[in-house]
Amino acid sequence: MLLPRDRNKTLTCLAGAEPVVGAQHASVQRLQFFLSESTWNHEQVNARRLELLLTDPATAPHPGGVLVIDDSGDRKDGRATAHIGRQWLGRLGKTDNGIVTVTTCWADENLYYPLHAVPYSPAHHFPKGKSDPGFRTKLQIAADLARTAKAAGVAFRAVAADCAYGDQDSFRRQLDARDCRSSWPSNRATAPGPTARMPILPSMPPTP
Repeated sequence: MLLPRDRNKTLTCLAGAEPVVGAQHASVQRLQFFLSESTWNHEQVNARRLELLLTDPATAPHPGGVLVIDDSGDRKDGRATAHIGRQWLGRLGKTDNGIVTVTTCWADENLYYPLHAVPYSPAHHFPKGKSDPGFRTKLQIAADLARTAKAAGVAFRAVAADCAYGDQDSFRRQLDARDCRSSWPSNRATAPGPTARMPILPSMPPTP
């Protein structure tokens, strides 16, 4: 009930047309062609977007900022869509059929913007399930995104994530291997590990 009721993911809404009857509107058809038929490369588009952000003095990341890691799930019916599966959807607070995307965001006390996003594919999408060489957990995707951010020239003093990531020793080790410091809340009752010596991060605005 708390989710937005706007048609924010339909072509007719994105093009500003009426639902159903507006599907044949010229602006909707142009958008449909761009998304499904044109040869644009989303990684190149995102790389260009980041290039503009990183070279603009008003938005360029600095070593005082943080890299925020999170995932977002959206409910979706069916089984044919890529990356779909029955899994935990954080924004709904329950397990349901949908798609989960792992994201990174750069932030400081005044500014934040998204960097990269990679969808998580549940094990049933792979011939050998979790043992398939192509399968990656959300933790592995997140660690790779931290490395991708560094490779893109994004400066940050620490990686911030919630305890769903921070409580995982394997994820901490993967970040250490990528020379990424970390800081996050923990649900553990045990003594904190070495990463607890990281500076406490200032409060940050919510990621988009």
